[in-house]
Amino acid sequence: MMNMNLAGMMEEMTKTGEKIVKGYELLSKMEEVEVGATPKELVWQNDLVKLYHYKRETPATCKIPVLVSFAIMNRHDVLDLQPDRSLMKKFLDEGLDVYIMDWGYPKKQHRYLTMEDYILTFMDGAVDFIRKSTGNDKIHKMGICQGGTFSTIYASLFPEKLKSLTVYVAPFDFSGNECMLYRWTKDIDVDAMVDSLGIIPADMLNAGFGALKPSMDISKYFGVVDMMGDEAKMANFLRMEKWKADCPDLAGEMFRKYIKDLFRDNKLIKGEMELGGHKVNLKNLTIPFLNVYATEDNIIPNTSTIPVNDAIGSKDKELYAFPGGHIGVFVGAKSQKELAPKVANWVKDRS
Repeated sequence: MMNMNLAGMMEEMTKTGEKIVKGYELLSKMEEVEVGATPKELVWQNDLVKLYHYKRETPATCKIPVLVSFAIMNRHDVLDLQPDRSLMKKFLDEGLDVYIMDWGYPKKQHRYLTMEDYILTFMDGAVDFIRKSTGNDKIHKMGICQGGTFSTIYASLFPEKLKSLTVYVAPFDFSGNECMLYRWTKDIDVDAMVDSLGIIPADMLNAGFGALKPSMDISKYFGVVDMMGDEAKMANFLRMEKWKADCPDLAGEMFRKYIKDLFRDNKLIKGEMELGGHKVNLKNLTIPFLNVYATEDNIIPNTSTIPVNDAIGSKDKELYAFPGGHIGVFVGAKSQKELAPKVANWVKDRS
């Protein structure tokens, strides 16, 4: 019996060794993978923040443009990993006229940028540029994860500038403790972090996110061995790894308010948040609102995302439950096939 088990182990080790050798040969021949390949042009910039307009081969069927804002702590390239896994390309195919914000890479001199700067200056500046350059009094807004929270705050302050708001996997109610991220942010000494560091390192944040589901990294690398002979699968894997490794540091003052006002004091959902002297009242958000959440989200709990629908003033509002995880909302096959067309049609119906 032991000999049979030993023989099986030796055979499995031999197969694994062969896969690794083939994988090494494949990697040595592969060119560097690229992300964010859908053509776009820089149309506006304020300091480190840029606004890009995706190029279209044919006129958009939706004449009112869409501005997309991703999370500040990640790069928006995940929305355009490759042609067959690109939320942005899919929106273009569905007839939308799409712009995207690039929050940039904060340096030491940006440590004092505040949430007011990001929302009242950068986001508002981008919205006004699109409104003026396209001749539309109102535009459609989309926000993803942290970008969805910031977009909701913006829409509560400037509903007259927006036609609709779509948010994906965005946090709003921070009262729960079912996710370790929500517990961790309530216990950290954010003042000490910001005062001593100035700029919050991306590596520190990534370590925190990695702790949410440690088994994910282990299983991921076990899976790499099985895909080593498949160039297409390896390229997919490397694109995602490239995106995950390319995380910006965060402006300290923005991070301080984000943690204290939202995660710790839960001011947004309570109606107690202020931004630049303005009271942020979610009841002032009266435009059409689509709230997409991932049923298996281990980063932003559903209990954090769903409650905003009862807090806003919109009569035209909808919850969309996406079966899957946080990242799958942007890059999964089901997202491309079903969710993106659903969102695009929802937007076009409100144009």
